[in-house]
Order: sequence, then C-alpha cells, then structure tokens
Amino acid sequence: MASDSLVRLKPIDVNPKLKDAVYQSLKEAISKMDIYSGDGPPKLDERKLADDLGVSRTPIREAITRLEQEGLVVTYPRRGAFVVRKNKEEILEIICVWAGLEGMAARLVTEHANDEEIASMRKLFATFDDSDEARANIDEYSKKNIEFHQCLIELSKCKLLKEIADGLFVHMRAIRRKTIGERDRAAESIIDHMRIIQSLEERDATMAEQLVREHAMYLANHIKQHVDYLD
Repeated sequence: MASDSLVRLKPIDVNPKLKDAVYQSLKEAISKMDIYSGDGPPKLDERKLADDLGVSRTPIREAITRLEQEGLVVTYPRRGAFVVRKNKEEILEIICVWAGLEGMAARLVTEHANDEEIASMRKLFATFDDSDEARANIDEYSKKNIEFHQCLIELSKCKLLKEIADGLFVHMRAIRRKTIGERDRAAESIIDHMRIIQSLEERDATMAEQLVREHAMYLANHIKQHVDYLD
C-alpha cells in the first residue's frame, strides 16, 4: 500500500524541548512506516514535515541529522534525505541478531515478569481463536504480532537490552509487517505465539528462549527462500 509508505505526523506544541520533540515525533513516524513497500526508500520532505509539525525547517534538519547518525536515514547531495531500506543480506543479519536478543528477553521474562504481565500477552490474541481468524483479519493480526514482540522486550525489564533492540526494531517491525501475509505466515505465527506464551506461563526459561529464537529464524528462512523485493 503506497499510502503506508508516507511519513504521517501531527502538529506538536512549541516548547523548550522542541528539538527532542521533533526528533521523537519523526522517529516514531518512521518506525510505523511500511518501509519495504514501493519501488524505493521513502523520501523525507523537509518542508512538508515542518508544515505537518507546525515548526520551522531547522529542527527538522537537526532531527534528520540525529536519525542519520542512528542509521535510520541517509542523505544524498542534491537528492535529499531518505529512510534507510536494508538489502536482503542486511535484513538477514538483523534478524540473526534480533533472534539472540529476543531469546534472552524471553528468558528474562520468565524470571522478572509477574503472572499478570505474562497474561497480558495472551490477551493480545483473544480475538483470534484460530489461524483462520488471523488470516481473515490480517491487518489487525499484524498489529498484534508487532505488539507481542514489543511486549517481550519490554517485559524482560532489562534497560540495556531494550536500548539495543530499539535500534533494530524499525526494520524488524517493517519486515514483519510486509511478510506476515505471505505464504500463510499468519497461521504459523499464531501457533508459535501460543507456544511461546505457554512456555512463559510455565516459567520454562530454556524452552521460551528456544521457541523465540526459532520463531525469528523461521522469518529468516522465509526471506531467504521467498523474498526477492529486498535484492
């Protein structure tokens, strides 16, 4: 969907922390974009971004510079700034690293999250009784899928792990969103999630870590075998 590849922002109030507010707003908007739809990486229009936020172009440029330092944006002379799109090899590397981080997060969840917090993960999928329901409501299921992975990282209650994961999550979110409707991945995904949640509920750290790593690597295998739009 081409419309999903556009940066969407709402006006923000001018305040003493304007630079940070603009930066956070732009970063959040990029994190929600469908980066891998369309023929090329999305372009950031400084004038439009400034108009959308109700600010001058100066804090927009400063925010873009910060995002470029983080590897989320790249600027080309005379062409402007673009959201970074990773190629296939780079995405596979990101998934490999993510599998390790999220696997450790799952282990930490069994140690640090309480029963109510783990139960909240099961509630994410309360409206999806089976894989047919996930297929029929793929957009809504995609949102819950992303929330599930965010929740895993959050419930690890490890600040450093979360900081590292945040640097990868923009691309993990985008590629999960892009691939969830391919080759019946939604049906496989919901089965994986239920098994992961059960292992967390049983406080089985080894099983939870293994299942989460395998779940990530299934995505990597799917990309290796079936995805050609990253080449």
